[in-house]
Amino acid sequence: MKGLSWAHLGAPPAFDPHRKFVSSPLLSPAALAAVRLLLALYALCAIATDLAFDVALGAGHSFLSYFTILSYIGLTAYYWAAAVQTLAYARYGRYPLQRWPKPLQALHVLLQSTVVTFPFIVTIVFWVLLADATTFATRYDAWSNISIHALNSALALFELLLTNAPPAPWPALPLQILFLCAYLAVAYITFHTQGFYPYPFLNPSPHPALLAGYILGIAAGACAVFLLARAIAVLRQRLAIRYSLLPSLDDAPPAEAIDEWEAVEVVRPGAGGAGAGNSKEGVRVVEGEAGAV
Repeated sequence: MKGLSWAHLGAPPAFDPHRKFVSSPLLSPAALAAVRLLLALYALCAIATDLAFDVALGAGHSFLSYFTILSYIGLTAYYWAAAVQTLAYARYGRYPLQRWPKPLQALHVLLQSTVVTFPFIVTIVFWVLLADATTFATRYDAWSNISIHALNSALALFELLLTNAPPAPWPALPLQILFLCAYLAVAYITFHTQGFYPYPFLNPSPHPALLAGYILGIAAGACAVFLLARAIAVLRQRLAIRYSLLPSLDDAPPAEAIDEWEAVEVVRPGAGGAGAGNSKEGVRVVEGEAGAV
């Protein structure tokens, strides 16, 4: 599309020069990496256990028919990716995503934008429209529903409030609406192939007008959640800058030069050496530190 660049999708030429995606206003990079890793492990255990029970009960074939599951997989994948990138930053002072191709950077930004939006939609829809007496019928049901339909929003809040991740780029909003529309196709494909609607309110038979209301209401809610999450991120970022909680990288090299971050060591021949009388200086490239001899 003319006029649309990678920068509009959150991947400018110098990607994340202030390391916002891998830092926190309150935690050190190492602590943030550890927390993200623990949350990633918990999310993976929760989704894997849910899949195992579905398979054991003969419902594994419909596991990916639910938006809840798809969004939780995205949440889990993001936390693993963010944990790895943050570990690299804590160890080396830079992280691999900064050197990766622009499409991968833009996809990471887009995934992060869904992590601070979709979990809240899932939580609201489940507890308002779907929860019933069976939600806490057994100990496993209680743990599973809390993990998948409540703690997902807790993980989203952690990412939104306790990291320096920048506000989502505006093009992420129409893309998220597109994802929701694409899920509608998944839901109706599920009905035609497996004979059931993943969510009862998607059944158009009783009240088609009510179905339209649900769809439009969820879309409007998604827009509202996106705008609220973005506003919180903007406010958090401004407060972090005001109180100097963002990492100071005044002496760091520009992000676009990370691959070529080298120090130039200038070798000046001694007066009595073989190079005496030569006005040119020898130049030697030394990776990682600068010095002169």
